Amino acid sequence: MRFYKIINNSTKEVFLTAQIDDDTTLCGITYQNQPLSNLEELLLLAKNDFTDLDSIAIPLLDSTNLKINLDDLISSSKKKSGQFKMCQPYTPTEIWAAGVTYKSSELERKRESETPDVYAKVYNSDRPEIFFKATKERSVGPFDEIGIRQDSSWNVPEAELALVLFRNEIIGYTIGNDMSSRSIEGENPLYLPQAKTYNKCCAIGPSFVSVSSITNPNSLTIQCSIFRNGELIFKNDSSTSLLSRKFESLKNWLTKSNTVPDMTTFLTGTPIIPPPEFSLLEGDVVRISITDIGTLENNVVIV
Repeated sequence: MRFYKIINNSTKEVFLTAQIDDDTTLCGITYQNQPLSNLEELLLLAKNDFTDLDSIAIPLLDSTNLKINLDDLISSSKKKSGQFKMCQPYTPTEIWAAGVTYKSSELERKRESETPDVYAKVYNSDRPEIFFKATKERSVGPFDEIGIRQDSSWNVPEAELALVLFRNEIIGYTIGNDMSSRSIEGENPLYLPQAKTYNKCCAIGPSFVSVSSITNPNSLTIQCSIFRNGELIFKNDSSTSLLSRKFESLKNWLTKSNTVPDMTTFLTGTPIIPPPEFSLLEGDVVRISITDIGTLENNVVIV
């Protein structure tokens, strides 16, 4: 199942909704006659009932409480009008990221850096590159503004499949946009935290998809499109099949001697790299699509 979180623009009430298969209808989720507002509540119900997320959710779907068309929700969220707006599908307590997990990423990071050998070594080593990406306050949701640093001359989006963890287990997937200041990181790898972590540095959404709903996460198409003044200026696609590491292995490295909170989000790296002459500008629109998850869209602003 796909789960979406929405907010009523008038009352500011928040609702957790679910989409079954390819039906474009989202239904609210009600427990003991009260609408649920977040995914964490549903996960705790599933844990207490010793069942999985989809099994606990299906009997709680309540179209009489809330029923909304997904296409209408996307349109109203994009236009910032209408009764409801799409939010982050859950609250990402911490956001971590793995780097140099695709060959294309290794080659591009070597090209930008004055110390290229470090990227070749980490790509081929047992231990992956893992770094802290963002707090929930530094992340944004679908159709929110996403940031590029004012002190960086070369900025790119990074389209990534993201793992969502609960009790140290992978419970589902979403889309992540790991915004990167390549001019800063390229100057010195020790500047990585400044190149990666800043206001509005990461977007998450539009949906959370339960782990049982994606048969093969190792074969998902990732597409990144960038628009400027309404015109398409960059588009490329790739696949998670090119990932050099296993998701379970990445998760195990993240949680080794490192306790992460429930709903930690783990970006797994990008296979899509815009050309060296490309840099995002304020006003650009970034769209990232992944099979079975949806499309994450954000407007670019300088922060």
